[in-house]
Amino acid sequence: MFSAEQSCWFVRKVVCWRAVASIAWAVLLLPPITAVFVILSRFSLLHPIQTISECLSFLTSASAIFSFILLCGVIIMVGFLNLEYYTVIPTIACSKIALLGQLLHPRQCVSSLVHCIMGIIVAWCCAVTIGGRYETIGYPVTQSDGAESPPQMCLNEYHLILLLAGAFVGFSHSLLGVIYNMNFVSFHPVQQYKYLRFKGSLTMVVKCSATQALYSVRNFIVMYFFLGYIPKAWICKTLNLYLNSSAHPLDSIAGLLDLSLLYHLWISATFLLFTWHITLLLFRIFVTEVYSFPVQSSFTEDAHQCLPKVLTDKQTMILKFLALQDLALLSQHSPSRRCEVFSLSQPGGHPHNWNAISKECLSLLTDLTQRLIAYHDTVATNGRAKSLSTGSERKTSSETSVGTEDLMSPRPTLLMKTPASVFARSIVGGPPQSPLTAPFTPDLDSPFASPALRRLTAPVDQCSPWFGTVQSPHIMRRAPKLWSTSTDSQANGSPLSSPASVPSPKQEPSKPSLLAQFLQNRKEQLPEASSQALFADSQAHIWALEGLSYLVQASFSEDQFGVVQTTLPSILSCMLFLQEAVDRHFKLPHASSKPVRSASSMGDSTYKTLRFALRATLKTAIYRITTTFGNHLNAVQMSAEHRKRLQQFLEYKE
Repeated sequence: MFSAEQSCWFVRKVVCWRAVASIAWAVLLLPPITAVFVILSRFSLLHPIQTISECLSFLTSASAIFSFILLCGVIIMVGFLNLEYYTVIPTIACSKIALLGQLLHPRQCVSSLVHCIMGIIVAWCCAVTIGGRYETIGYPVTQSDGAESPPQMCLNEYHLILLLAGAFVGFSHSLLGVIYNMNFVSFHPVQQYKYLRFKGSLTMVVKCSATQALYSVRNFIVMYFFLGYIPKAWICKTLNLYLNSSAHPLDSIAGLLDLSLLYHLWISATFLLFTWHITLLLFRIFVTEVYSFPVQSSFTEDAHQCLPKVLTDKQTMILKFLALQDLALLSQHSPSRRCEVFSLSQPGGHPHNWNAISKECLSLLTDLTQRLIAYHDTVATNGRAKSLSTGSERKTSSETSVGTEDLMSPRPTLLMKTPASVFARSIVGGPPQSPLTAPFTPDLDSPFASPALRRLTAPVDQCSPWFGTVQSPHIMRRAPKLWSTSTDSQANGSPLSSPASVPSPKQEPSKPSLLAQFLQNRKEQLPEASSQALFADSQAHIWALEGLSYLVQASFSEDQFGVVQTTLPSILSCMLFLQEAVDRHFKLPHASSKPVRSASSMGDSTYKTLRFALRATLKTAIYRITTTFGNHLNAVQMSAEHRKRLQQFLEYKE
């Protein structure tokens, strides 16, 4: 195992420099973006030539240069936050309580505070740029009672509302970043040059920035209408300013219906979000750029940088993802590097490169298969009581059947596991439940629960003839017959019980409080989100499937030593096991529906459809192998069930 310094070489030498390059390009793009903002904020249809001359004179002024320096500092800070918070595996909340926990996390609170401060700085730069009534926080007003009295400094509410709008937009951007997973960095399926990717995404960035700014300004206006007097009073007390009684207050309907004010608020928010989104877009483009790893090295000190060693790294996920991406690309487009994968080590003649690559890919696929089996066993209960021994035996037998030969390698610890919130839930005020049935047990205390569901799941009275027996739900709907007790008593020879001796019905337990019901409803699992969390890291499995299948296909004509044929049974068995688990998962109702992608946010929603891409890639990978080897696969040792399944692929019936 390599040391931490060796395993982090990629972060120091590649990722950090790519982040610096993205920040540098964002700073270089800031002058033209600022010039466009100056023109849009000062433009006048009645005096176009005068507006252009004023804009040119302002861009060369000292205040504009100082504002540009502040904006550069904000861009650098945004780039640093992108580098600090980015992830290649999205964090998906499986319940509303989990999402609330993410929003209230101390790390997220610090990020929200920093975004508020940066929003105020950008809003101040926008106020200086627009000029006029937005330029200063205070202005002198001469008192009307006497001409010799000194003028009072009054609060400029237009400047204040612009600063507060910047803070609100920055805060809402931070919250939306958590909700829409804006820190998630996905890898583009089609390899393009950086310029072409940036050019193709520029229109989307403008649209998202303008739309998000419009919604943010709307929410801010509503909040300022009800709570605007609080910051005004605090600013006046802190800065020793006065409120001009002759000026119209902005925290009123007439004050907020100023079209010029609304336009300047929207254009400033759009400028703020556009600069931040451009920085985020450049970071995504630079970080996900393809990196070519050497397959083997002649020097031992560079062995930790080779592809077989990098694939087994357990610390840096961006390094592992780029290595798998490079594996998928070399397996398709690089015959010379494929020969290095199929080569034998000297001395000894062992296929170390192929063994390391195939073992890691099979370990990834086996891990996903085990997660799918565990998830399906949980969902299959559907609220019915299921003993732990049955589920554990089934899981154990499934894991034993999957882990044949070389498949039972150590499971990767850094890849996404099924979230714990999916398997842990308890009913508030109810008895403890099995961890397998807990997430999907219906909430009887919910106001949306039907009366029939309450009757079916209600505890049976001990004096009822249905106590201690298992009955069909159709029979349970019928009320017990009045003569059942007397008939049974006469048959047993026991005397009839008097009405007084019949025990009174038990008193129903008190319902939980409104707060408990509210928290319970927020804890309800979201099946769609749990399925997305299960496949959150499936991009790695897609690359593993593509790399293995293309290498196996190329080995038919390029593998001179037959190193691939030794692991071909394990590869086919692993893929067929995974296909069986994926097919079972897609039979669930929430797994087969494609989510609607949001077009008004910079959040990358590709993780929502990863399960569909994985299913298509898996079937394509199996067909790629079967069409290459054909009937030669009949000589491969495998179980009868897998041979029958493989025959369907050979006959193109799958």
